[in-house]
Amino acid sequence: MRSVSIAVLLLAALPTLSIAQSPAVQTPSAQAPEKTSQAVRGEDGTYTITRNARIVILDMVVTDAKGNVVTDLKRDDFHVTESNEPQTILNFDSAGAHSLPVQATVDSTAKLDQLAPQAPVNIVLLDEFNTRFEDMAFARYSLKKFLERQPGKLSTPTMLIAVSLQNFTVLHDYTQDKGELISALNHHFAAYPWQVHQYSWLAERYATAFLTLRRVAQATIGHPGHKNMIWIGRGFPNLNMANYPLDTAQRVDNAVQECVNTLRDARITLYTIDPAGLKIDQQAYGDDAATTDPFGGNYQFAKLATATGGRALYGRNDVDMQIGTAIRDGSSFYTLTYRPTNESTDVGKFRRIKVTVDRPGLRVTTREGYYLQLGPDQLNPVNPSKRLIADLLSADASSMVYDGVPMSVERIPPSPDRFNIHLDAKGLVWSYATATEPRTSEVILVTSTFDKKNKELKRDAKRIRVQASLAVPPTGKLERAVDIHYQLPPLDPKAVRVRFVVRVAATGRIGTADVDLTKPMAVPTAQASPSGGASR
Repeated sequence: MRSVSIAVLLLAALPTLSIAQSPAVQTPSAQAPEKTSQAVRGEDGTYTITRNARIVILDMVVTDAKGNVVTDLKRDDFHVTESNEPQTILNFDSAGAHSLPVQATVDSTAKLDQLAPQAPVNIVLLDEFNTRFEDMAFARYSLKKFLERQPGKLSTPTMLIAVSLQNFTVLHDYTQDKGELISALNHHFAAYPWQVHQYSWLAERYATAFLTLRRVAQATIGHPGHKNMIWIGRGFPNLNMANYPLDTAQRVDNAVQECVNTLRDARITLYTIDPAGLKIDQQAYGDDAATTDPFGGNYQFAKLATATGGRALYGRNDVDMQIGTAIRDGSSFYTLTYRPTNESTDVGKFRRIKVTVDRPGLRVTTREGYYLQLGPDQLNPVNPSKRLIADLLSADASSMVYDGVPMSVERIPPSPDRFNIHLDAKGLVWSYATATEPRTSEVILVTSTFDKKNKELKRDAKRIRVQASLAVPPTGKLERAVDIHYQLPPLDPKAVRVRFVVRVAATGRIGTADVDLTKPMAVPTAQASPSGGASR
């Protein structure tokens, strides 16, 4: 990954490209900007105030006293309180209501979003930056042992990821083929994690844990279904906050809070599995790990799991069975939604959630609560935030498909370096018109080329403001797609792939698309309207 300083130099000079949007390129279903309230004046001079209230979505697993999953509960069996106030359940889905249809076969993120947008998925992540080498080997052995017991076609689409301090590697995109997952696991060779034994690398290991969780959440948020993330490894390094200034602990707490909110927005439930087994080597993971936290560190990584409605599984040698428990829970959840009765906008207060059922002896596992979260900060093209830079670089350098912004890219014949980038209407947000400006939608476009060894050759970034025509209503819902005609800078002869990253400023959501430059160009069936885009 490039350093932040390079990214600052790049984004500091972000040019603004304005595109006049034509009605000829509109498609249905974009979402309007989310406002607390909006007053609209009618023809008779009266004002109507439209208010959009937030909705809380809860995914829950119910177990009995022996740990067996209970799947026969009804809507009336559940009761919800938020900050001790009873809530009214608006919608309810029984356990397994959105399971993948038997006839469907998912072999990629695109197929998942096309065939089963509400289906639950599994994301298995191998932590190779906070876990000893021998424990990593046992974790891989246990995962392979679990997969070998499964049928050839998995019931739940599963993605496999490995993360070290140097690399974030998608070993396999979503698939139901257990053989492909086993093959990907066999062909992955993990480097020796010598940084685990070096105190000077604590900050990098902490940052990598948070960045990894945020990266997975941002990449998968476009899939509205429930996601079961199974983190196999230690999570956080050993760090005693008592020896650090108070503001350091506060920064870590703030990062945890934001991370939990990000996982919540993506509907990710985190399960953490410690592969170290029954005994902990104090010399390897530190004294704190032996007495306070099986996942290492003063701040327990396991708390992230419970905060998202998952569980921390440790202290056992049957890691393959623990993996099975996490996957079982992910396919047996109930879902309910409610509109909070507390309309306060206090972003600093934790809103604790409690769910109970009428049947005695049952335990409901769901997320503990949430903090209100403000929307993404406005882009400052002169001094972009470090968080924005990190998000863009993570998406740019990754091979993971980001589906937060539905998009597609086509090459425009006959030139090999001209592309049409189509942004679907449902991924865009339009501002309301003002006295001086029409309605606009703002995105950041980052384009990078790579050689056959996946080394980045050149990167380009642009801030793009799309203007709607004056004929559209100044307020209200606007459903309109955007086509951007883009020409690459002079191509390096070594370039074999180009990656497009789009971030919508109003939501912070990111979409990506990759184009193989070695494949011959396909002749498009219909040419996009020139008025719907612009060339650099």
